[in-house]
Amino acid sequence: MNEIIWLGRGGQGAFTAAKLLGAAYTIGGEKYALAFPSFGPERRGAPVRAFTKLDTKPVVDRSQTEKADYIVILDDTLYSPQLHELLKDAGRIIVNSKNSIDGVIAFDAEKIAAGFRLPTVNTVMLGLLAGISGIVTAAEASAAVTGYMPQKIQERNINALTKAAEEAVR
Repeated sequence: MNEIIWLGRGGQGAFTAAKLLGAAYTIGGEKYALAFPSFGPERRGAPVRAFTKLDTKPVVDRSQTEKADYIVILDDTLYSPQLHELLKDAGRIIVNSKNSIDGVIAFDAEKIAAGFRLPTVNTVMLGLLAGISGIVTAAEASAAVTGYMPQKIQERNINALTKAAEEAVR
């Protein structure tokens, strides 16, 4: 089972990204996904955790992930070195940050989001995860965006996601 933890702030779309990843993963058939959030006070800007669990058999465990394959952080103020303890042996942390951070993949998702006039980086980070992990393809992630996001914002999100996935493999 692949397990991904998403960290963001209320309003950044961490749970939306978790759901989109799950939807993208199931596009190929005979695969199963479960995405769910965990947050404290429901207010804009409060820390939010979301989880995506992916497997080839039905996913029924709704408990929080204790050891993740990937931790995707939408706001670099949520990064702390202790997060490495939540990773499986080959696990990786991906952070939206303009700054280099030892032991993680830091990527300026804000730059791509701004280029497509997106207020959040969630689909950019989804594209980056797709490009780095290969868990889903950019085409599958784009199909999930088409299936779940309002039509008026689909094209910008798909273009941002695709650009991030392309830059991830460079």
